[in-house]
Amino acid sequence: MSSVTSETTHLESEQSSVPSTSSDPKKTIYTVEEIQKLLPHRYPFALVDRIIEYVPGERAVGLKNVTFNEPHFQGHIPNRPIMPGVLIVEAMAQVGGVVLTQLPEVAGSFFAFAGIDKIRFRRPVVPGDQLIMNVELLSFKRGFGKVQGCATVEDQVAAQGVMLFSLFE
Repeated sequence: MSSVTSETTHLESEQSSVPSTSSDPKKTIYTVEEIQKLLPHRYPFALVDRIIEYVPGERAVGLKNVTFNEPHFQGHIPNRPIMPGVLIVEAMAQVGGVVLTQLPEVAGSFFAFAGIDKIRFRRPVVPGDQLIMNVELLSFKRGFGKVQGCATVEDQVAAQGVMLFSLFE
């Protein structure tokens, strides 16, 4: 747990490199039904289809298949459907929620999204894309969690940044 509580400054720096994509998108660690047991989000706001990699207390990799039938495509840039950046951030945050809600000291607790830092959008996400969200726990202290997230499509960074969470009692 010491690696979790120490601040990792190199992860928080703005980076344009793509993290290792050794995760197998065909592999499933948690199904959508299992994710729903961990997180309160439901349609249309459940934005993670599967968890394809998970290291307890450290990191998780989630997958979202982006489809044209999602409600936000109805009005977000008609005739050129692009997934709103805030929903990409929310998808990364939900993967972070999978990591946080399973920390032994707070297992089963609810976390509220408390903030975002240094979020950068680097490429559009469109229907047909498979969004892979790599999220790593940077710290958890006194009920506050900090994660670094990077969302990619075909090994290209779509969005990345730091997200903050607060334990909600």
